Amino acid sequence: MGERAPAAQRGIMWFLAAAAVIAAGYAVSHTLSCFLLSFVLAYLLDPAVVLLERRGLRRRWGIVALYLVLTVLSLFFVAFIVPFASIRWEAFLKGLPAYLQKGKAIVLSWKMQALPAGADDEWRWLFETATGQIDKMAARLGAGVYEAATGFVFNLFNLALAPILIFFMLWYKNEIKTGIITWLPRSRREAVLTLGREINASVGGYIRGQLIVSAIVAILSIIALFILGIDYPFLNGIFAGLASVLPFIGVILATLPPLFFAYVQYQSGFMLLKVIGSFAVIYFLEGYVVKPLVFRESMDLNPLVTIMVVMLFGELMGFWGILLAIPIAAAVRIVADHVRRGDLSGGA
Repeated sequence: MGERAPAAQRGIMWFLAAAAVIAAGYAVSHTLSCFLLSFVLAYLLDPAVVLLERRGLRRRWGIVALYLVLTVLSLFFVAFIVPFASIRWEAFLKGLPAYLQKGKAIVLSWKMQALPAGADDEWRWLFETATGQIDKMAARLGAGVYEAATGFVFNLFNLALAPILIFFMLWYKNEIKTGIITWLPRSRREAVLTLGREINASVGGYIRGQLIVSAIVAILSIIALFILGIDYPFLNGIFAGLASVLPFIGVILATLPPLFFAYVQYQSGFMLLKVIGSFAVIYFLEGYVVKPLVFRESMDLNPLVTIMVVMLFGELMGFWGILLAIPIAAAVRIVADHVRRGDLSGGA
């Protein structure tokens, strides 16, 4: 009984510490979001600085050269991409209510065709309830779209602050690493550094690879929807690219909006089959061609664990939780493997 009490106390302390970290994360969610954005971007940009260092350019000048290139790309983005995206977004906001009303009219026509005059009251109640839910969904969706737009405008502050944080993260990277290493026990320093390099290779490769995969899925989806003549191909394609971050269920989420717009626009079952077939081909290419070429090694995570981790971190951290859930789970698995093998239990 004496040994169980300290173990239970340690478990309670770890639980309370985790709860405190989660509560603190909620309290400073905007600051945490800005930091995570800066950290991920710095993490993705650091290999370019390292490559310039290997070519003989000092790190400070490599960072300056990288920022000059990014400045040119940003000016191009602001001058051409932002106006184009703004026009498409405004058209989407104006056209969405009409699409929702048309969808409601289609459901009402189904009601008239499916329900004969002597239909049971239960069936009539079911259809009327479904129609009422469509109205509520339309109102919530419209509010959600405008809320998302407002949130994006608010996060422009993070986008303005991020380049400054990224600069200092890249500039002081070596000093930060040296400071962390000096705090490691000498007996376990090499084992911890080996663990860190393994996590860096796995997590870094996944994040960079997932961005490439998402971009390819978005481009292929835009092309497919444009060829099929579905309205809002760019927004639907970008959504498909973002949804590809979600394992297993991403393909379903990516397909639903194009199916809705396709049916309301054409009211043709054959068009729905075209959309389903197009996305089936895209995600077949993603799973069996793109990912094997982009990802050098698998995360080796259980599918059930993967879904649960994505749902949990998505609930706690929103977009960043969804993006970083699999890398965090992979890092935890790597640490657990090293602990199980006793690699971190060096001598005193």
